[in-house]
Amino acid sequence: MSGYFDLHCHYVPGVDDGVRSLEDSLALLRALRGLGFETVVATPHMRPALWDNRAAPLRAAFEGVREAVETARAGGDSLPAIELSAEHFLDEVVYGRLLKGEGLPYRAGRSMLVEFAYESLPVNLPARFFDLRMKRLRPVVAHPERYEAFWKKPVAAAETMRRAGGVLLLDVAALVGKYGRKAMDCAQTLLEAGAYYAACTDSHAPSDVPVMGEALTRLRALTDEDEVDRLFRRGPREILEGRIFDDFD
Repeated sequence: MSGYFDLHCHYVPGVDDGVRSLEDSLALLRALRGLGFETVVATPHMRPALWDNRAAPLRAAFEGVREAVETARAGGDSLPAIELSAEHFLDEVVYGRLLKGEGLPYRAGRSMLVEFAYESLPVNLPARFFDLRMKRLRPVVAHPERYEAFWKKPVAAAETMRRAGGVLLLDVAALVGKYGRKAMDCAQTLLEAGAYYAACTDSHAPSDVPVMGEALTRLRALTDEDEVDRLFRRGPREILEGRIFDDFD
């Protein structure tokens, strides 16, 4: 099956811990297309003190990728459609930028990808999520299975996040142990509970793609094709099109 959407990928070169060159960017996109991904969204980090990226420079860097993709397609290369968003580290600085409209939300401008420190979630997280939703922005939580706060009681943590207004995005590579046993067990528990709204690859380099192939195989073994379709097609499309905000419509 094909036509998948990848909502979380680091293929804009030289802006964070993702690919380092346009050649690697094209190689990563080409490999993801081979796995069935029709659309891949670039999500460079916005994380002060590590990768303090801002919207305008990221748009300029993304345009360089777009031009390279168009040239490669003209030469007969098979590549997915590409879009730009960002992975927003929800500290005080980035939170303030989001409230001022300085982030990079997904396509429809009504949802955006957020991440936190792995060791602990912000104590004021519900209030921050509420403020973002008042701006008509739905938080999409990157790789919740990798946060220690989810490990002991994954389903309860997921429900707390849902009540705060966030939706969860599975990093599919967690299912094959890429981030360790605890993250893998957490991901499987959340998957069984139906806690994820969508899934992604969070690929950073062409060398990540074989692991993604293994992870997709594992996902199919744990669920069925309808669930794979929901996580990689229906759910992501709803996020991109801003259709996860029904309670505010």
